[in-house]
Amino acid sequence: MNKRVKKVTKQTDNRFLNLYLLDSETRDGQKITYELASRAKDINGLKLSGEEKASDKIANAVMICAVTGDKLVLEKQFRYPLDDYIYELPAGLIEKGEKTEDAGVREFYEETGMKLMLLKSFGSSRPFFSSAGMTDESISLVYGFASGTPTSEHEESTEDIEVILADRWECQRILKEENVSTMCALVMMNFIHNVRDPFGFLVD
Repeated sequence: MNKRVKKVTKQTDNRFLNLYLLDSETRDGQKITYELASRAKDINGLKLSGEEKASDKIANAVMICAVTGDKLVLEKQFRYPLDDYIYELPAGLIEKGEKTEDAGVREFYEETGMKLMLLKSFGSSRPFFSSAGMTDESISLVYGFASGTPTSEHEESTEDIEVILADRWECQRILKEENVSTMCALVMMNFIHNVRDPFGFLVD
């Protein structure tokens, strides 16, 4: 298949997120410039680089879907681009050389203070994309059961997170009334309707 991205130019040199310009072509050959935000430190790190499928490359981050009893573990987190709080699933960046499952357990503890016992039958998902219209960031999901008491004592100084243990009624209220991330909303909808098995939606 003919590649539509002809040239990539890096625009910024930031720690966590950089901007790239893509000189590209539309399906009918029209030349356009497209803006891309990426976790990649350089052009070679972009998901569009190389012959390997972008979805098969290592994820940038991990997101955790965890339940404790009849409640789903959520975070109400302040996000600067919104200047407001939004409900999300616990998540964080995967460190270099770190396994996805290990990153999930670590991030879950750091953000919630709770322990995570991963599902033995599933492990982690392959990478999925969060918002491909603006970024090549990809996220793998892990699933499991949480234990312990939520605490914010392990948060970083830049984080403002309240851990929420939401039953199905509270999930319905949040979906109707609050800011919610797309991935979190989909997991909450599945949680609400899969009463017998909160992980019944998983596909091996």
